[in-house]
This record gives sequence, structure tokens and C-alpha cells, in this order.
Amino acid sequence: MRACLGSLALQTGVAFETIVVDNGSTDGSAEAAEREFGARVIRNQENRGFCAANNQGIAIARGDFIALLNNDAEASPAWLASLYRACSRAEDVGMAASKVLVWEEPRRIDKVGHLIFPDGQNRGRGSGVWDEGQFDREEEVLWPDGCAALYRKEMLDQIGGFDEDFFAYGDDAELGLRARIAGWKCIYTPDAVVRHHRGSTLGKDSVRRLGLIERNRVLLALKLFPWSLLWLNPLYFGIRVIASIAAAGRGAGDTAHFPGIRGKWSMARAIVLGDLQAFRLSLREVA
Repeated sequence: MRACLGSLALQTGVAFETIVVDNGSTDGSAEAAEREFGARVIRNQENRGFCAANNQGIAIARGDFIALLNNDAEASPAWLASLYRACSRAEDVGMAASKVLVWEEPRRIDKVGHLIFPDGQNRGRGSGVWDEGQFDREEEVLWPDGCAALYRKEMLDQIGGFDEDFFAYGDDAELGLRARIAGWKCIYTPDAVVRHHRGSTLGKDSVRRLGLIERNRVLLALKLFPWSLLWLNPLYFGIRVIASIAAAGRGAGDTAHFPGIRGKWSMARAIVLGDLQAFRLSLREVA
């Protein structure tokens, strides 16, 4: 957190306020954010999740644009000003995406905007490839990664904030797709550089993380996909699973973090439980 807020203290070219939402930490983070960095701090007594915490911060923010920066990310000094320039160039641009690099390997891309599979699973654009200048052009993308993004407040007022049923993972895709359906665009700018500790929220080998990702994939599809895509969802999901198994054979992909028969069983169980939770939440919304 100190590294994250320290990088915000070095931002140039734009005026801003810093809001920290503390999700029930007990290590003095809230006090340090307030005392050392002068941030406005919202203190939650429990972990309310990424979505609810962001919505709390957005609700008290006073600016016309809302920037999100995860506490496991560090921004370059021109990050905020670059996002602001990209997002304010046209009235229909409601989102701006950062060039997010892997913290441990800053020459490797984490995400430069987002992509989405036909089954509802979202994926970082350019994720895992070496940065060789292929993403050094400002251009339109689907939506930004929520770890380092800028949103126009007018857009959020129109479409609503993060869906708190998602808790964490896939929430930025749900918000981004909802915004695109409403007619808003997203611009990616390579000048807004962030270094990100990937998977540090729950860990890449976390069964809970896998379950949330699967649950939220299904929730997004049920909520926003047309029937023409929805009825083919199991087919597209099966194709992606086969591709993931092939990637695991090369030591790549999420399956590589769950080795052996026991690991694969825990993955399968997490996916099934995630699907059941998604259907329960969807039925609750209908009721």
C-alpha cells in the first residue's frame, strides 16, 4: 500500500484527491494512509469486496472522473494525467485503460485493456507477452482492467457502479460490457503505465479465486449476453477448457497452479460450486 500511495504522490499534470477504502485490515493500513499520505479513508469493519469498496469510494468522490488503482499496483508519474487526456478527448469516451506491466518483469505485459471469450470469461489483452512496442499506440479497446482505470463520473451515474454480487474478479468486465452496451467507448493509452503484482489478492493457486472467477463468468453471461450466445455457452466453455488443458501440458495457464490429480479435482469442484452459486444468485435477482 505504501508503494502504491507513494506512486500517487508523484503524479503530475492533474489535480486529484486520494480516497482509500480499507476493507477491515488490522495492520494499521488505514491509519498509515491517512497519516502518511493525507488520504481520505473509509474504514470498513469487514472485507466487503472489491466492488462494494469501489462503490463506496465513488460515492464520496468529488471529481468528474474516477481513477481506480489497486493497492498492489504502482503508477508512473504521468499515469493519471495520461488517462485523463485519453478519457476527456470525446464526450462518448467513458473509460480509459492503462498499460499494465508485470511488477516482477516490467518488460512483460499484464494487461493493455480487456478481451472477452464467447462464454463470458474475460482475459487481459496482451497478457503474458513481452512488451516490444506492439501496444504503443493509443487506440480503442473493449474496456479497462479495474486494477488501474479511469471512468467518467457521468457514465457511472448513468449505468450504475460495480455489481456487488460479483465481490471480486470479472467485475470490471461486467461494468465495462454494460457501459459498451449503453454506447460508451474506452480508449487505451500506452503513456499511462502501471506495474502490477499479479494475483496478490487471493493468490493464483487459490481455490476460492478460481470459484469466484467461474461464478462471475456465468453471472456476467446470464445478466448481459443475448440468447444467441447464451444457449451456446456450454459449447464455448468446453472449447476453452480443452484449450486450458492443452496449455497446462506446456506448463502455462491457470491449471498449472493446480498440479496432480488432487489439484485438478479441486479445480473441478471449485468450478461446479461456482456455477451453482451463479445460478442461485441469478434466481434471486429474478425473484
